[in-house]
Amino acid sequence: MAVMQRIKKPTTRKGKKVLLSKEPKPVEGPKQCIVMQGRNPSERTRKILKDIYDLKKPDAAYLTRKNDFVPFEDASLIEKLCDKKDAALFGVGSHSKKRPHNIILGRTFDYNVLDMIELGAENFKSMSEFQNMKILTGLKPCLLFNGPSWELNEDLKRLKSLFTDFFHREKVETIRLQGLEHALSFTATDDNMIYIRSYRIQLKKSGQRTPRVELEEIGPSIDFKLRRTKLAANDLYKEACRVPKEAKQGVKKNISRDAFGSKLGRIHMGKQDVNKLQTRKMKGLKKTPEERKQMLLKKKAKKAATKVPISKEQ
Repeated sequence: MAVMQRIKKPTTRKGKKVLLSKEPKPVEGPKQCIVMQGRNPSERTRKILKDIYDLKKPDAAYLTRKNDFVPFEDASLIEKLCDKKDAALFGVGSHSKKRPHNIILGRTFDYNVLDMIELGAENFKSMSEFQNMKILTGLKPCLLFNGPSWELNEDLKRLKSLFTDFFHREKVETIRLQGLEHALSFTATDDNMIYIRSYRIQLKKSGQRTPRVELEEIGPSIDFKLRRTKLAANDLYKEACRVPKEAKQGVKKNISRDAFGSKLGRIHMGKQDVNKLQTRKMKGLKKTPEERKQMLLKKKAKKAATKVPISKEQ
């Protein structure tokens, strides 16, 4: 016999607000992320998780408690915590002799695991080892994906989408040049190596209108090796990427713009009778009593002509 799921009904105003915030929205904001420790995490693994959390702040939660589980075998704990924290992204760190310095990045759909990708940290240099000025928390980074492998390899193509979900923040239409302060570079090679570098963008004087751009590495610097993957089926992935009708912009007909950017619109109106248009009332256009009398007689004659006599039955 199937067990019916309990329907959550709010009893307070705050509870109603929390449930409404978890409902699907046509336009989503920045995705929340939980960073947690798995089975026997190493010191390098903990530092990597901490740096990922620092890059994702303030849209992330760092859980310091160790959890004895393997996500590729049982992901129920991740799904439970994502439901509790209302998070769509997760990162888990673990360490073993077979898979040293292991990092698992993934995302959920409808609070069920959608994708999981396992990466091994070959080399690592944390933020604290770079003795220079860092960026402010919450800045929207510029994501750079280098190498043709991102489009040729199916696993790397899904990993590119996962990295974009991790570090993508608010959607913006325009951006100011001085607002570009942080750049994240992801380089993929043919032997499934991913090199992640973080730079602070500096705009220097060049003597021209366009400034000279310099990149200063601020960390973290990570060399990942692609290991196991657990990807969603194509139909489920297509359903997760579906755009709702409310978010789609319909085609606006009869609207155009000229060379100066002014909006021009075309409207369709019915047939107009100029004689029935209401003009401005003024004494010079006022009808005389004789003209009003003639108009009244014409209306009566027209009304009498339209009447049809009805014959009585004998």
